[in-house]
Amino acid sequence: MVCEKNKDKVHDFSKDPIELVRKGNMMMANGTTLGADNGIAVATNLAIMEDRSLEHGPLEFLFTVDEETGLTGASNLGSEFLSGKTLLNLDSEEEGALYVGCSGGRNTLAKWPLALDTAPAGMVAAELKVAGLKGGHSGLEIEKNRGNSIKIISRVLQMLAHLGARLTSLEGGNKHNAIPREAEATLYIPKKAWADAAKSVEACERIIKEELGKADPDLTIALTQKKGGKRGKVMKKALQKRILQTIAALPHGVIKMSSEIPGLVETSTNVATVTTTRKAVEMATSQRSSVASENADICQTVRSIFELGGADPEHTDGYPGWKPNLDSPILAVAKSTYQALYGKQPEVKAIHAGLECGIIGERYPGMDMLSFGPTLEGVHSPDEKMHIDTVEKFWHFLLGILKNAR
Repeated sequence: MVCEKNKDKVHDFSKDPIELVRKGNMMMANGTTLGADNGIAVATNLAIMEDRSLEHGPLEFLFTVDEETGLTGASNLGSEFLSGKTLLNLDSEEEGALYVGCSGGRNTLAKWPLALDTAPAGMVAAELKVAGLKGGHSGLEIEKNRGNSIKIISRVLQMLAHLGARLTSLEGGNKHNAIPREAEATLYIPKKAWADAAKSVEACERIIKEELGKADPDLTIALTQKKGGKRGKVMKKALQKRILQTIAALPHGVIKMSSEIPGLVETSTNVATVTTTRKAVEMATSQRSSVASENADICQTVRSIFELGGADPEHTDGYPGWKPNLDSPILAVAKSTYQALYGKQPEVKAIHAGLECGIIGERYPGMDMLSFGPTLEGVHSPDEKMHIDTVEKFWHFLLGILKNAR
């Protein structure tokens, strides 16, 4: 699971249990991610293992580690580990949809060595916070026009820089595969410009909320003074300018929609995280595409922007996509099973996210694959919800496929 929590939530994912909350047909957690992505698949597989009354042919159960943080388990899967020729991947989030393809992805990372000065005299220490955004999965929800806290805070900081503000640190986002929901900066602002700075931040909040509209209506941008303390350090002006201009130049969101599958995002990029350490300012971005050449192109675009901004960029190894096969035998079984159970045809789709099917298909050429699951919302964020009624439909559908595919 992606371990995300609200800023004010006290929770240690290494030891604290998830606090479950049920609201009608929705199962969620209290201030954290729920973990239904992908705990529901683990629970389903364990339930099948325990039930000897179920009808099915020979089964293998594959559990992989670190799917959310780098597809580590699938990437280290040996080519002789599996004997089966059909894979049911229980890692999709829309009941009634059968996924037959996915995007590949790669991360572009960058860092600037930290260079500091003592804050000039006549400055007041301050904190700028952006919060209240929905965030979400950087593939599945990238087309929903939600706010990106890093892009927003950089925009506000550039405005404050015109009033003489000097940046000390910048933090935002937590995961490369999540749209950042919150960001904060520590900075110094000239005393004589404080009133103008406060008014400008209020104006920015109003303008950006209007721009986001219903896509992300709960945005807050707050500027507060920090009391007491000696004069601290600030980034050198040239470094501050390079960082803020680079963030402003970085693309975020949908780059291209598919011309073959209506509604499918083909290529996108996510400005994911920014962190200030004792030695550097570091950023992570993620690029996705179902077309390998397009993914290489958007990765190069992002790398070029980092290089123009004076940063030192690098790419991660990434993961392959999964090309749809509409003549798949297991797809035919699944479609007929769903029709028999629920009296209608399921939707056949591809997904703008990384699935382990891409890597497994590369390791096992010819593997017949299908991905499906119950309905989840807001995965990779504390707003994650599972539709309880769809779990029962998903369960019976899976059992029907196992029975009919023998």
